[in-house]
Amino acid sequence: MTTGFPYGLIATDLDGTLLRSDGSVSRRTRDALATAAAAGAAHIVVTGRAVPWTQHILDDLGYRGLAVCGQGAQVYDAGEHRLLTSVTLDRPLAGVALAKIEAEVGPLFLAASRSGLDGEVLVGPGYAVNGSLPSTPFTDVADLWAAPLTKIYIQHPELSDDELAEAARRAAGGFVTVAMAGEGVVELLPLGLTKATGLSVAARRLGLKPADTIAFGDMPNDIPMFGWAAHGVAMANAHQELKAVAHEVTSSNDEDGIAVVLERLLNGDN
Repeated sequence: MTTGFPYGLIATDLDGTLLRSDGSVSRRTRDALATAAAAGAAHIVVTGRAVPWTQHILDDLGYRGLAVCGQGAQVYDAGEHRLLTSVTLDRPLAGVALAKIEAEVGPLFLAASRSGLDGEVLVGPGYAVNGSLPSTPFTDVADLWAAPLTKIYIQHPELSDDELAEAARRAAGGFVTVAMAGEGVVELLPLGLTKATGLSVAARRLGLKPADTIAFGDMPNDIPMFGWAAHGVAMANAHQELKAVAHEVTSSNDEDGIAVVLERLLNGDN
């Protein structure tokens, strides 16, 4: 049953994709990934979360492979708990980008992810963090620029995520990459950085190519990854922008959408 699996690489987003709404990974999905691995496929987690917000999930899964974190900024060896690559923001350029966005839409609520294995997530006044992920509050915006950063998070008191992301691209798209990664999560990244750039680095380390890859995701930040992979699968709960470019749409993250597709492929039904 496993000899005909058509892909050498399975790339999965975490939130809204591999993870269910309660933050767990179902037994069915774990089993499907294990069977695909036995058939020779590598699994790479590709997440917007920086390494410090990802490590505990990977450890709980018993995941020992490579993970692309921080929206492509970090390639992390989960087995060795080692950061292999790290791309950081040009902080003066990011400051200019922020000023341009605020000139367009008014004051923003800010947070930022510091670089490194133990990089803190700094959260400013008014910024709402989803869930109970660890973060460090700041009140002086100068603290934001005191150490290397992988990304800046922005929120607006009135604009929707889609409206804020569009305004940010319009005002500062020549200075930073703007990504929408989830509800309340609009990010400013190093210019040109995407999940696809990080995934390509990790895949090369494994000797794998876009043609070998099936990718699963749920948000617009997964669009570059779908453009890179041979086959992109959007979850039923995915943002409409991602569904529009996906090769297929599977069940939701709470209904084992990844497993549904892998089981079909493992059974030889392409």
